[in-house]
Amino acid sequence: MLGWLSKTVGAIQSVAPEKKVTFSKDELEDVLLEADVEYDLVEIILRELHGEKIKREQVRSKLLVALTWAKYELPEYETPFVDLIVGVNGAGKTTTISKLASHYLSENKKVLLGAADTFRAAAIEQLTLWADRLNIPIVSTQQGHDPSAVAFDAIKSAKAKKIDHVIIDTAGRLHTQKNLSSELQKIVRICSKAHENAPHRKMLIIDGTQGNSAITQARAFNEMIDIDGIIITKLDGTAKGGSIFSIAYALKLPILFIGVGEQPTDLISFDKYRFVDSFLDAIFVSEKTDKPTFGAEDKTEADRTIEPENREEAVPSRPSDEDIRRLHALKDDDKRQLIKRLNSDGYDMLSQHFVRNQSTWNDYKLTVNEEKCQWEIHDKDGSILKYYPL
Repeated sequence: MLGWLSKTVGAIQSVAPEKKVTFSKDELEDVLLEADVEYDLVEIILRELHGEKIKREQVRSKLLVALTWAKYELPEYETPFVDLIVGVNGAGKTTTISKLASHYLSENKKVLLGAADTFRAAAIEQLTLWADRLNIPIVSTQQGHDPSAVAFDAIKSAKAKKIDHVIIDTAGRLHTQKNLSSELQKIVRICSKAHENAPHRKMLIIDGTQGNSAITQARAFNEMIDIDGIIITKLDGTAKGGSIFSIAYALKLPILFIGVGEQPTDLISFDKYRFVDSFLDAIFVSEKTDKPTFGAEDKTEADRTIEPENREEAVPSRPSDEDIRRLHALKDDDKRQLIKRLNSDGYDMLSQHFVRNQSTWNDYKLTVNEEKCQWEIHDKDGSILKYYPL
């Protein structure tokens, strides 16, 4: 489905049995565990799946719930916007910073880098090399100098030069975790002194090939400085992708970007719907009779350009007034049938307008779509999680 995730899809397929329309719970458990989904989350998913043969759409709804917290909104700020980048050495921190800078440059924004990883001399050299390649300014110092001073000077320089974005690198390892924690907390305090509410976004870089060990890293950094979002790197390699669900579910943190290559342009904004569909494409054979969860908006470009042989027959008729009345009334048999369908997908009806996920206890809006003659469960961002025709 997605070229930028082709290697990850291939990695999932290498551990999955032959693609099928349905799986037993035991088969699905093996696939999810081999795909690096954490055991506790696999147990939750399986507990909420009903029936002997599990279909793609059943699993899809559960995986989307695991990524409930993927949505992120930028805070209000005055320029420059300050990103503080944290993560262990080897996760791809320096390369990701260059990609993020390139992302901002593609939006015609001015970018400045702050080389505040003064613990490792190579980090300063590598970041300076990327700054030269991208032709953007960098504020740096010698190895061993105060990293907080670098962060302060970088922000002040950006303000003086009317720079739009400041990206600050930090150390991934000091002699002890306590030292690292103290340093990062100090940098956060100094950033706020240099510029109000800075850093505006604290992002953790995680190596996607590390599987569930990345969760331990993420929890440690989150306890240190309250991470705002995550970037998963190296999804162009052997990463099977399941750790993404575990990380998001365990930490309740949004995944902002994923890295899919070594070039500055290889940074993709994370889309939970596209990722889940790509993940499932590696496991399931699509059922031709299944209706797509999100309707026409999920069709490929090729699907949209196909013209029906008979246009008049292809145009759906408008629902009758009686059908629309039934949708809004939601009484008797209609209500009983809808409750049954909701329960089979892991939802409880709270009222005529709200449902609750049985696993996460998250509430979602139940709305009526008169044009398509169906009830719809809407996520907080307005996306359709499930739909149920009359």
